[in-house]
Amino acid sequence: MTRFWNNTPKAGRSQLPFLVTLLLASLFASLFAPLAHAVEPVKIARDDTALDLTATTEIYTNQGEAFQVSTAAGTDGIRRRIEVRSSTPEHQGDWAVFALANVSEEQLERVIVAPHFRLAGSRMFWPDLGSQRIMAITPSEGFALDRVASPDADVFRITLNPGAVITFVAELATPNLPQIYLWEPDAYKDTVNAFTLYRGIVLGIAGLLAVFLTILFVVKGTSMLPAAAALAWAVLAYICVDFGFLEKLISITSGDTRIWRASAEVALASSLVIFLFTYLNLNRWHVHLGYATFAWILGLALLFGVAIYDPSIASGIARLSFALTATAGIGLIIYLGINRYDRAILLVPTWALIMVWLFGGWLTVTGRLDNDIIQPALGGGLVLIVLLIGFTVMQHAFAGGAYQQGLFSDLERQSLALTGSGDTVWDWDVARDRVVTSPDVSVRLGLSPGTMHGPARNWLPRLHPDDRDRFRATLDVLLEHRKGRLSHEFRIRAEDGHFHWLKIRARPVLGSNGEVIRCVGTIIDVTEQKNSIDRLLTDAMHDNLTGLPNREVFLDRLQSVLSLAGTSETVRPTVLAIDIDRYKQVNDSLGIAAGDNILIAITRRLRRLLKPQDTLARLSGDEFGLILVSERDPAKVADFADAVSKAIMVPLNFANREIVLTASIGLVSWVDQQESAASLLSDAELAMYRAKRGGGNKVEPFRPAFRSVSTDRLQLETDLRRAIERKELTMAYQPIVKLANGEIAGFEALMRWDHPKRGSIPPSEFIPIAEMSDLIEPLGMFALERSTTDLMDWERQTGELPIFLSVNLSSAQLISSEIYNDVRAMLAKTQCDPKRIKLELTESVVMENPEQARLMLEKLKETGISLALDDFGTGYSSLAYLTRFPFDTIKLDKALVCDQSEKRSILLKSVVAMARGLEMQVVAEGIETDQDAAELAKMGCDFGQSFLFGPPLGSESVLRLLKERFPLMKRA
Repeated sequence: MTRFWNNTPKAGRSQLPFLVTLLLASLFASLFAPLAHAVEPVKIARDDTALDLTATTEIYTNQGEAFQVSTAAGTDGIRRRIEVRSSTPEHQGDWAVFALANVSEEQLERVIVAPHFRLAGSRMFWPDLGSQRIMAITPSEGFALDRVASPDADVFRITLNPGAVITFVAELATPNLPQIYLWEPDAYKDTVNAFTLYRGIVLGIAGLLAVFLTILFVVKGTSMLPAAAALAWAVLAYICVDFGFLEKLISITSGDTRIWRASAEVALASSLVIFLFTYLNLNRWHVHLGYATFAWILGLALLFGVAIYDPSIASGIARLSFALTATAGIGLIIYLGINRYDRAILLVPTWALIMVWLFGGWLTVTGRLDNDIIQPALGGGLVLIVLLIGFTVMQHAFAGGAYQQGLFSDLERQSLALTGSGDTVWDWDVARDRVVTSPDVSVRLGLSPGTMHGPARNWLPRLHPDDRDRFRATLDVLLEHRKGRLSHEFRIRAEDGHFHWLKIRARPVLGSNGEVIRCVGTIIDVTEQKNSIDRLLTDAMHDNLTGLPNREVFLDRLQSVLSLAGTSETVRPTVLAIDIDRYKQVNDSLGIAAGDNILIAITRRLRRLLKPQDTLARLSGDEFGLILVSERDPAKVADFADAVSKAIMVPLNFANREIVLTASIGLVSWVDQQESAASLLSDAELAMYRAKRGGGNKVEPFRPAFRSVSTDRLQLETDLRRAIERKELTMAYQPIVKLANGEIAGFEALMRWDHPKRGSIPPSEFIPIAEMSDLIEPLGMFALERSTTDLMDWERQTGELPIFLSVNLSSAQLISSEIYNDVRAMLAKTQCDPKRIKLELTESVVMENPEQARLMLEKLKETGISLALDDFGTGYSSLAYLTRFPFDTIKLDKALVCDQSEKRSILLKSVVAMARGLEMQVVAEGIETDQDAAELAKMGCDFGQSFLFGPPLGSESVLRLLKERFPLMKRA
C-alpha cells in the first residue's frame, strides 16, 4: 500500500481539529515506521541496453513489514514520501530502493534482473550460495511490477513513460543483493541465449568426458581411471548446478539450489583429493599418509550431511579443502618429480592449470574480478582440467609411461640407459694419455683399484699376446683418421690367470684443431657370449661325450680328401666303419655311466693308432668312422684294421668287473673317382653290417654284392609304408592274469604284419626298420588306436569289463613333442577310459633322454593313463630312476623270473617288497610252471604273463574268451 503526503488543506480556525489530528498521525508514523532518504535517479536513454544498478541501489535491512522512503524528485522538483508494506509473511524486513528517470522522448520497455547466484564476490568463508533475491518490486507510480519467469534470476518487466522519474522499492528475500541490472528486453534475451549455447557446449563436453573415463575404467581397470572418472562426474555435477541445468531435470526450489550447490562443491573437493592420492599412489610412500588422506576424505564425506542444514558452512570448508589440496599437490609433485617419479612428472601440466584456475577462482570469490563472463569461464576451465587429466591417465595407463621419455633431455636418457645396461664407461684422455674406467674395470679383473687407469700402454702387458699388436694398431688408426668408431674385442688376463674377453665401443671427440682429444665409449665383458658361441660351434661339429667330430664333419672331411684323391696319386683314402658288439647289453646291464666310460676309453685307444692326417669320428651311439689316409698299401691297411680290432678287445675294468668288447669293422678303399663321401661311408657301413651278421668280432672288406642287402632293407621299408596304408598290420593280445585267482586282468597288445609275399614278418625285423625311419610314430599311434578301439568293441558286446590293456611305447614316440596331444586326441576319439590303458616302456627307452622322458611321462600321467616299466631287472640303474619317473607298474623280465640260481627267490621277494613299498603293481613275464606262479603269488606279485596262461590271440578270439570268462557281465 502506498501513501502520499503532498497537498494539505489550508489552515483555518474551522480546520484546527483536522490539522491537529493530521500532525499527530504524522508524528506517530514517523516514530513507528522506518524512514529512508530519497535516492538519486538513474537516467535512461533510448540507446542504453544494459545498466548496472548495483552501485546506485540502497539496501535497508531489518526495517519491518512497513517501509517508508522519499522518492526521487520528479520533473516538478517535488519529492514525495511513500510507504510500502510487505506482500508475504516470509519477508524479513529487508528492502532495496533505486530510482529511474526516462530522459528520452519515447516510452521505454525494460526488465530489471537480479541473478540468484553470482560466484563473483560470494566470499571464501560462509559464501553466499544464492536463492531468490527479490520477492516483489513496488514503483512510486502505478501497480507492482510483473515478474517474468526465469530459473536463475528474478526478472521484472517495467515501462517508463517519456520524462517519467520513478522510485522503485524492492522487497528482498535476503539482505544480499550481489547484482541488479536494467536490461533492454531483446538484448537481455540475446545475452541469455548466447550463454545458453556456451553452457550447452561445455556441459556436453563434461558429460562425454565423464562417460568416456568411466568406460576406460571398465575396459582397463587401473586404479587411477576410477579416480579420474569420479572427478569428471563431480565436475559435471557442479556445472549442472552452476549452469542451471539441474532445474531442467528435476523440480527444485531456489532454496534447494543452495544445498545442491554446496554438495557439488563438496564432491569436487573430495574427488580432487581421491584423484591426487590414487594417481600418485601415495599409500606406497608411507602408511600414515594413507591414514591422513582417508581421514580427510571421510571428513569431506560428512560435509554432505552438513550441506543439508547449513550449505554455507559446507561450501566454505569445501572451498578451503580444494585450495589446500591444490597447494599440497604442488609440494608432492615437486618432491616426487625430483625423485624422478614418472606419474608426478606427467601431472605437472595438469596441476599448473589447476593452480591457474584456483588463482582465478580466488580473485572471483573475493570480488577482485567481477564480470558476467568469469563464472562461465571458470566452469569451462574445470572441464579443460578434466580433459587434461583424462589425457594424462591414458598416457600412463595405456602407454606404460612411455611418454615420459620426452620429459628427459637426450643426455639424461643416455645416462639412464648406460646406468641400466651395467656397462663400464671407457674414457681415454688422448691429450694426457690417461685411460679411466667407471666403474673401475680393475676390480672386475681381481686387480687393485686403479691398476688399469693411466696411459693406454699400461693395458698391453695384460693383453693376450695375440691381441697386443691388433689393439695398438686399432688405436693408432683411430687417431690417424680422426673419424669412425672404435669397435674392438680383445682378451685380457685377470689376476687369477684366466683371460676375459672385453669389447670396447667408442667414438673420438675432436678438438678445435681437428685432432682427437678424447675417446669415450663403453667396455663390456663378453666372455660368456664368446664361450657360448664356442660351445655352440663345438656342439654343432663335435660329439659332446668323446669330443670327436660328428657325422656331418666326418663326411665333409671325407669329401675334401676325395677331392684331393682325384688330383693326387699319393692320396688313396680308406674308410672304416666300426661298431661295438654287444654294447647295448653292456649298457643295459651296467648302466649309462659305464657305457659312457667305455666309449671314452675306446676313443683314447683308437686315437693312439692314428697319424695326424687321419680322422676319427663318432657317427652314432656306438658306431665310429675312420678316414685312413696315412696308409695306402692294402696289406698295411689290413694290419691297421686288425690293430683297431685288437685295441678294442683289450679288457676294461669297471666296478670291479672286467669287460671284454669286440668290434664289427667294415672297410672300403677309394677306387672310383665318381664316388661321393656319403656313398663311400654307406659302403663301409654295409660291410660293417655284414660283419655283425656274421657274429661280429671281424673285419669285413666291402664287396658290391652287399648292396643287395641294403636294397632288401629299403624294399622292406617301402612295403611297411604300404602296409600301413593298406591296413595289413593287425594286433594280437596276450592275456595277463591275476596270480591270486587266475582271472584275466588284462592283455598286452602285440603288433603283427602279414606280408602278402613274405608271409608273417616278426616285429623284431620290422620294428627296427620303423625306428630308423619316420614310420615308428604312425605305427605306435596305430597300435594305440586299434587296441583302444578293440577294447571298446569288446565292451559293447559283453558289457563293462574289469580289464586293462598294455601297449608298448617306443623311444621315438616318447621324445616326440606331439605324443601328448596325439594320445589325448585318441582317447577323445575312441571314448576310452584312460585308466584302462597302460603304456609300457623299457629302461633303455627312458634312458636315451632321461629329462625329456620324465617331462613327457608326467604329462601323459596327467591324462589318467597308467605307466609300466618293462624288462625290469635287466638294467643297472632302474632302481635309481624308479622314484624319478611316474611309473605305477613294473614288469619283471623273463630272465629274472626264470633264473634257476639259489638267490632267485631272495631277489624276487626283494623286488616285489620294494614295489609294494612304492605302491606299484608287479607283473611277472615268462612264468613257465604253475609252481612258479603259486610262488610268485605268495610273494605278493599281482599279475603274470606267459604262454602258460595263453598265447597272443586275435581280436575275435579275445571276444570269445571274454564271453566265456565273464558270462555274467551285462550284455550291451
